[in-house]
Amino acid sequence: MQSIMAKVIEAKSFEFALSIVKLYSHLQQQKEFVLSKQLLRSGTSIGANVSEAQAAQSLKDFISKMSIASKEARETLYWLRLLQTSQLVQHDFTPYLADAEEINRILSDIYC
Repeated sequence: MQSIMAKVIEAKSFEFALSIVKLYSHLQQQKEFVLSKQLLRSGTSIGANVSEAQAAQSLKDFISKMSIASKEARETLYWLRLLQTSQLVQHDFTPYLADAEEINRILSDIYC
């Protein structure tokens, strides 16, 4: 079960990272440089840590990497909420928030 969930989260986090890269590009065009950079870093880090977890040397290492991915997902939620609430740019962040929340739930199920 854990292996199937790990493969699902690997695919979802990769697709999410792609969407964050595209969002980052859009935000840069809108002259939003500071928060977008933070979002890019945390939003792409989720998948990187999930990918690293797939090559974990032990269960402890796997849990550690998935825990870091979860923290990055939470940070990503923070930046998305801040962008949405601040209205620095006019954009609908709802789909990104929903994806980040789903990814965080899956990660919590995997390592808890």
